[in-house]
Amino acid sequence: MATRPLGAMEVPITGSDSIQWAEVTVTSSCPLSEPCAPLTENAASCHVIGDPSTYLIWRIHKNLPNALELVELSASKEFPKGGLRLTFQNALCPFAFICRNEVPSTADSKYLLYALTVSGVAYLFRLRAIGTYVSGSIFPQSELVEIDVHTHLQIGKITCVTATSGCLVIGQHDGSIFCFQLGLLDQSALGFIYELRDDVGRGRLWGLMSRGRIIGAVQGLIISEVHGRKLLFVLHVDGSLRVWDLRARTRLLTHNISLPESAGNLHGSVRSRLWVADANYDTSPIPLVILYRSTSEADGEMIGVYSLCFSLGEKITFSVEPSMQCIHLEEGRLIDLKITSGKLWILKEDGSMLYDLFQTDVNMKNTSSYGLQEPFVAEHLFQTSEHASDDLIWASCSAVSSMKDHFGQFVSSIFLRKLLLPGIHQNAALHATIHDHNKHLTESEFQSLSVSVDVLKKQILSIMENEGVVDPVSIIYYWKNFCTQYFHHWCQNSSPYGLLLDPSTGAVGLIRKNSISIFRCLEGIELLIYGSCDEFVSTGLVLLDDDVDRELLYEVLRCISSINCQLSKAAASVFYESIVSPSLIPSEDVIPQLLKILETGYKSSAIASNISQFGADAAWEKELADHKSQRKFSVDMLLSLHALRNKAMSWNRVLNVVEKYLNYLIPNKCLQSSDPRELFNINTSLLVQATSQVARVMVESAFDILMFLSYLVNISGQVLMVHEDISRVQLELIPMIQEILTQWIILHLVGTTPSESLSESPLLEDFSSRLSSLRIDNKMNKTSWVERLGTKDFTLACILLLSFPGSTEDQGCLSSSRFANPNNIISSVRNFSSWIISGRTGESPDFFHHTIELATVLFKHGQYEAVENLLVIIDAHSCKEKASQSIQSSDGVWCACLHLLGFCLLVRAHNGSHGILKESKIREAVRCFFRAASGQEASQALQRLFSQTGLPYPVDIGSAEAWKFHYYQWAMQIFEQYNMSEGACQFALAALEQVDEVIGLEDENHGGDLLLEPAITIRGRLWANVFKFTLDLNHYRDAYCAIITNPDQDSKHICLRRFIIVLCERGATKVLCDGELPFVGLMDKVEQELVWKAERSDITAKTNPYKILYAFEMYRQNWRRAASYMYQYSVRLRNELTSKEQLQLSSALQERLFALSSAINTLHLVHPSYAWIDAQHENYTCPEQRSPNKKARTIIEENSAAGDDLEALRPQHHIDIEKLENEYVLTSAQYLLALANVKPAFTGSQTLVADSVDLLVQADYYDMAFTVLLKFWKDSGLKRELERVFISISQKCCPNRVGSVLSGNYRSAHGLLLTSSEDETSVHGAIDMNPTAYQSKGINQWETLEHYLEKYRKLHPRLPVTVAETLLHTDPQIELPLWLVHMFKGGRKGATSWGMTGQEPDAAALFRLYVDYGRYTEATNLLLEYIESFASLRPADIINRKKMSAVWFPYTAIERLWCQLEELRSCGHMVDQCDKLKKLIHGALLNHLKQLKVDSDDALSSGLQ
Repeated sequence: MATRPLGAMEVPITGSDSIQWAEVTVTSSCPLSEPCAPLTENAASCHVIGDPSTYLIWRIHKNLPNALELVELSASKEFPKGGLRLTFQNALCPFAFICRNEVPSTADSKYLLYALTVSGVAYLFRLRAIGTYVSGSIFPQSELVEIDVHTHLQIGKITCVTATSGCLVIGQHDGSIFCFQLGLLDQSALGFIYELRDDVGRGRLWGLMSRGRIIGAVQGLIISEVHGRKLLFVLHVDGSLRVWDLRARTRLLTHNISLPESAGNLHGSVRSRLWVADANYDTSPIPLVILYRSTSEADGEMIGVYSLCFSLGEKITFSVEPSMQCIHLEEGRLIDLKITSGKLWILKEDGSMLYDLFQTDVNMKNTSSYGLQEPFVAEHLFQTSEHASDDLIWASCSAVSSMKDHFGQFVSSIFLRKLLLPGIHQNAALHATIHDHNKHLTESEFQSLSVSVDVLKKQILSIMENEGVVDPVSIIYYWKNFCTQYFHHWCQNSSPYGLLLDPSTGAVGLIRKNSISIFRCLEGIELLIYGSCDEFVSTGLVLLDDDVDRELLYEVLRCISSINCQLSKAAASVFYESIVSPSLIPSEDVIPQLLKILETGYKSSAIASNISQFGADAAWEKELADHKSQRKFSVDMLLSLHALRNKAMSWNRVLNVVEKYLNYLIPNKCLQSSDPRELFNINTSLLVQATSQVARVMVESAFDILMFLSYLVNISGQVLMVHEDISRVQLELIPMIQEILTQWIILHLVGTTPSESLSESPLLEDFSSRLSSLRIDNKMNKTSWVERLGTKDFTLACILLLSFPGSTEDQGCLSSSRFANPNNIISSVRNFSSWIISGRTGESPDFFHHTIELATVLFKHGQYEAVENLLVIIDAHSCKEKASQSIQSSDGVWCACLHLLGFCLLVRAHNGSHGILKESKIREAVRCFFRAASGQEASQALQRLFSQTGLPYPVDIGSAEAWKFHYYQWAMQIFEQYNMSEGACQFALAALEQVDEVIGLEDENHGGDLLLEPAITIRGRLWANVFKFTLDLNHYRDAYCAIITNPDQDSKHICLRRFIIVLCERGATKVLCDGELPFVGLMDKVEQELVWKAERSDITAKTNPYKILYAFEMYRQNWRRAASYMYQYSVRLRNELTSKEQLQLSSALQERLFALSSAINTLHLVHPSYAWIDAQHENYTCPEQRSPNKKARTIIEENSAAGDDLEALRPQHHIDIEKLENEYVLTSAQYLLALANVKPAFTGSQTLVADSVDLLVQADYYDMAFTVLLKFWKDSGLKRELERVFISISQKCCPNRVGSVLSGNYRSAHGLLLTSSEDETSVHGAIDMNPTAYQSKGINQWETLEHYLEKYRKLHPRLPVTVAETLLHTDPQIELPLWLVHMFKGGRKGATSWGMTGQEPDAAALFRLYVDYGRYTEATNLLLEYIESFASLRPADIINRKKMSAVWFPYTAIERLWCQLEELRSCGHMVDQCDKLKKLIHGALLNHLKQLKVDSDDALSSGLQ
């Protein structure tokens, strides 16, 4: 078959690939049996029902044989989000029939559905609206009729099935035809089943026998209505065609169809399928199509088109014309076929995963092909050839090699944009591709990702990062593999199942496995590119009148094709991305690089990338091949261009032809006569998709012309171009192409860019209510499209369509419930494109006027990113325009453009940008606002935008200067609202400058009031704003300058207070204290504000105002004032300590220590005569107060006078260093107690100070305890308190305590140490126990006791007696430590030689303690030790011993010891031991007394002498 020109293009219906199925189970009472009907195949069809029309589409999948999918849609509504999937117990035949339910029922069923399983079970469903079914439910039995055909008749294998309302027709292998009146009669009713046969009235057996001999198997069944009668067309395998009247059950025609000789090798083939067109009563005959399938696979299939003539009368008569048209299907099987009275659409396979759809008339004269999505998707994803992705590598490396940092981002942006384009993006394919890389991604997780385009992009990029793709070449090859996988999955999920045809409108569509699409006709230039010149002329478009000019155009197009092949499609993709993403790579850098590729080949960087990817040998071979190809291209192009010039005789004529061709690329300008209607439905979605397809073709065509002319200029010297021709190209044609490119790029961009969700766009409070008012009328269509904002299928063009007026035909087509005719679709595309570019009247003075209006529409609906991109493209184009200055100065349009662009940049910076990107957007926004304000007629132009951007337009402004002043104030406020202080500060300063200009203008006008407020008030307010913004930016010096420059004193003081507060909150108080800011004339005010803040701030604040005051005064050498602030801080801390938790208490006390030490150290810097603080003057808090008070206060000094009864603390107004040190010591004690989790006392009472000492001892803080004692007590009071402390320490050395423990209120050294009689009994009974075992537990306490006793016994010599008495009283069984005993024995030097007398503590005191506490053995041993020592003196000491009163022993205590032993013996206690001790004492005393008698006599004799 000859090559067919392209006549239509497939337009996918957005949303048809993401249907959420409601899974409904169909139960069955019939048992499973062997298959007896056609097995499951991929099949689909569409039934048009009712008026307004509803399209019911069903699908059956071979890989899902038990399921039947149903979708209900109307072209005047959105594509439904959900569909119905009926799940059967058995596999289904590739058949379903849907019609309107004409019988009223209580179940509110709208449709009847017929289906058949492979086991011969037929179903009739009474369906409600498809969207009413709930997933996971069971289909109601009351709305279902089930029949097993085997139970009614012993029929054979079913070969064919069809249905109509109330009747299911089954054809069998034996040629018999049975009709089941399913839906009309009950199964048990007479006549429910009947057979169509010739032998009416004869026996069934004879009929079966005769039929079996002469009739072949049924191959095709078609029910068609002719003249109000339902006729059944039956095709048998033997070529017999029969027509039956279903109502009369009579045969109307029997005809044996034979193949003509032109059928060739298909003689003997099988007639497999039958199609019959609807009867057209104006034109006869009825076309009839039969599919012939050869028994040999090599011969393929053939379609035979026959003509069936009929005549109407009392009886319809049919006849088949002998002529036949044959259509040979060269390869691949037929998928579906649709036929009308004049046209035939054929869908067939065309190789592996490729398909072909073409249309022809019944006479085979006009045939055209329909462009399917497969090549379109393959071309977009660089899958058309083996080297498509390689071309992208070379083009990208050569074109953007200077932007190495953005290379990966740029390439990824190209692929992501293509993957997510409507028509290319498919949920199932993308999910499968992502699942190939991320095995753990579930369906539900993918659905959550697919809600937002940005989230999908991040997921895809994260996969690339996880695979370790880093270098540029690896990035491209990753995308190549990813797109290859995606395209494979896309083809698998997009297999064509059947055609969709609406004869009433001529709409043609395609039902795929996972989507639905409609076909459109081609635009004029598309006919020239894809179709034929004849078709282009047949449309009424006259391109060129002269034959030579036409030949010249064809030569130009051939040169363009050569350039296109040399650069490949990758070049256009790189150029397009540079236009829509100028922040990555400027488009003006791309064209020169591409021209270098045409002239000299690819750059070395691309060659190096090939070496790293393929190796040196392969890269070398590719480089040689590319050089050869480049040389061949250069020579061929040079020859072709010379031939072109010779044929035209001059380049001027060639350029005229090019200019005429360019005129057909300019969007048509049409008059839009209707009023806008807010429509969003399937028809509008198709319009948007078709417009983006046309725009893509136009962009590529314009880009090809641009490359051709640019290349021509580059080699102008070689092709003999004169200077006038070069200038014409550069000054006329290239700017013309650039404008055409910009227009179509904008069209393509708005048609393919997803909209932003309103929830993601921060709206101004001023007009958020206006946006929310979009829902106030509660119209369903409006609510639906508002909810669609932010979804991938709802593009910017869908928003613009809400304001599209269109023509009357457009509005009727878009609002119709039926799909539009292919010609109507392309007509609406032309009108929509014209409105986008030129406006409603089509007479817009320039391209920018209506584009600004479109940007305003998008802006009103929160599409800030889209408006930014749109205006950036326009801005970039205007910079290339020669007349850009006139554009900027005319009508204020350019001011409006800059104003909108600045506002969008502002919102975008606030919404999602971060870091450097955010800063750059803010700078650009500031620049745009300044440029907008400086334009001519800016005030009138921006007046129209006040409702969108919240710009208040003051009506009574009389000058441009005053308007600019108000505009700067608005810009300042809008930047402030978005927390962008840098921009707000710039506009505040600009407004200040503008105030001076306005005042000067008032002076010139002699008092004209243009500001409406006093100038000083305005300046004060603006300087206050400058202060606020600079403070927000942490520019403290600038903020200070704003304060001192402010002419309004009240505003100045408010700013100063705010300055101090903010610095304290941010911890930037060094600015206040380092002296860099002089605060000229404001020193007292600063100090006053700090004091005010200190008195009212939380004392636990991180930045403490008291410390700031301290540093502030210290830097200025105000020592006493600095000390006073720190002492005030300590007083507040003390007063609030009681309310602190234990964890906060220690930190608060530590802070108080810091404050007191700072005050003490600071006062040391002052002369001693002035080293004091006036507490009353400095407003200190009384220490007895528990909460801070703002009034003047006094402090109570702690009285440190000695004595048992402490005097009350008396008020003092002056605090010197000594008092501060006392308070520091007490606070240190409280801090240590807090660390030990002991709650200290916080009042100034000296009794409570003593209690604190006890607590310190209990917590083992002995050094601090003694420090407090030495600080607060003197003389006898100090001795008394030392005894109390050592009593406590001694008690802690006794692990076993018996009797009453000495308390901290000990006042008498002896009275409390006496034991009761009961205690004595226990003591006496345990006198022999070894106390050493009880000392091990307190070994550290013993060392502590020894250390401090040695340290402080000089202050109070009787301390060892107190310690020993406490130990013996606390533990009667304890053994006194040797170091303590040695303290008693070492009372004076040589004490053992002179008896037991000496300085306290002496041995006599220890002896008395032993006797008092029943330690008789120790007392006896001590006495014997000293008596023996006395008796064993050296001869040199005997002389001293004999002196008067030289020796003294405690004889009274010895007597008491003797009496105690006698008393024990008399009571029967320890008789033997007492006797032993008495014997020892008696012997020692006897000898001692004898010795004393001798010494006395010697003394007397020596005295007499």
